[in-house]
Amino acid sequence: MRKQKNHILKLTHTLRPCLMGLLLATLLGSCSSDNSKGRQPAADTSSQHTLPVDPALRRRLADLAAAPRPQGRLGFHVYDLTADRPVYGLNERKALPSASCLKLLSGVAGLHLLGTRHLYATSIYTRGQVVGDTLRGDVTFRAGLDPQLNGPDLGQFAAALRRKGIRRIGGRLLLDLQLHDPVRSEAHWYPWDLSFSHYGLLYKGAPRVQKELTAALRARGVSVADSQVALGRTPRGSHCIFRFYRSVDRVTERMWKHSSNTQATALLYTIGHRADPRAEPTAAGVAYLRRFMREELGLRDSALVVHDGCGLCTHNRLSPEALTTVLRYAYRHRPIYRLLLAQLSIAGVDGTLRRELAGPKTRGKIRAKTGTLSHPYGISSLAGYCRGSNGHLLAFAIMDSEMSVLDARVLQRKLGEALVARPEPGR
Repeated sequence: MRKQKNHILKLTHTLRPCLMGLLLATLLGSCSSDNSKGRQPAADTSSQHTLPVDPALRRRLADLAAAPRPQGRLGFHVYDLTADRPVYGLNERKALPSASCLKLLSGVAGLHLLGTRHLYATSIYTRGQVVGDTLRGDVTFRAGLDPQLNGPDLGQFAAALRRKGIRRIGGRLLLDLQLHDPVRSEAHWYPWDLSFSHYGLLYKGAPRVQKELTAALRARGVSVADSQVALGRTPRGSHCIFRFYRSVDRVTERMWKHSSNTQATALLYTIGHRADPRAEPTAAGVAYLRRFMREELGLRDSALVVHDGCGLCTHNRLSPEALTTVLRYAYRHRPIYRLLLAQLSIAGVDGTLRRELAGPKTRGKIRAKTGTLSHPYGISSLAGYCRGSNGHLLAFAIMDSEMSVLDARVLQRKLGEALVARPEPGR
């Protein structure tokens, strides 16, 4: 009974920020649609299909499409979620490099498969009897794919053994891991994209996990020899003495608001393992993303290409309409929408948009995911939600390539200003 109580307390402690965040998102969603202070645009409950789109917004978007601009490839698409109909598009079905806006697809698809309440679990088990300070039996460290577990976190597992009076392991220390090999670079990533990334411990390979775990045990007075360590499954008859949980929203927040490539790649591994535990996880994860696009989003254009879950691959291709389709799907699935909306960057306020769209016309009024790659040429994309001047909730996406990132951001700013512009006098 005490074990169950400790596990419940640990789970409550881990989930408290998640629950508070969701409660806050719900409260904010019921407030006024004035987003000038970073408030979230609430989901619409008004009657759809009979509502017109804003003709003034359509004119502004047409003017933006016709205006002179730097050489390069540009496409954008705006969809009125309140009226449930498109507003305007320019090259909206053109497949273009997506950069990190691909994280919208991988995140939404992952939450569809795993659920918004998915928990990563890491546990330690014992089997045998404690005689004096020695466990006459085995200890098993059973780890899933928690992307944020690191060396310092292992001390709590050592502490759990000490609380049982164990200072020496008489049998084996088994590592029951879902992932044995470290993350490898995708075929079209640039070399430094992996070398400068900081993955969690469980993504660095079994030898690194063994090194960190044995060091943590010894530092807390639990004796174990390297010769006792082996890879293996948790033996029957083992009892869990401690389990640590991390909720998936901790992962999506980093990959959406802060555009973490490591968290997005880890989520792809999680997707792959859930979709097909027997397959190589990245291949299974990418296969699931492609299937999600076809079956859930209805995107069957062969020009749309997905190679990874984070957007580092320069061969990834999505279209502006594909990105707004992802946003529309999230909007229709409210648990996903609430989480996505809370974790997108706010223009001029936080995340990767902290210094972007920060002017008085757009600050706090747009929530979006950025995407930027400066090699082999300029790639920049932006997709998210905002509230139009007529009160309608809009989904938008703009994609630029083969132009400087600075020029692309000017176009993104102009689109943002057109989306949230106040009603024109006399109209």
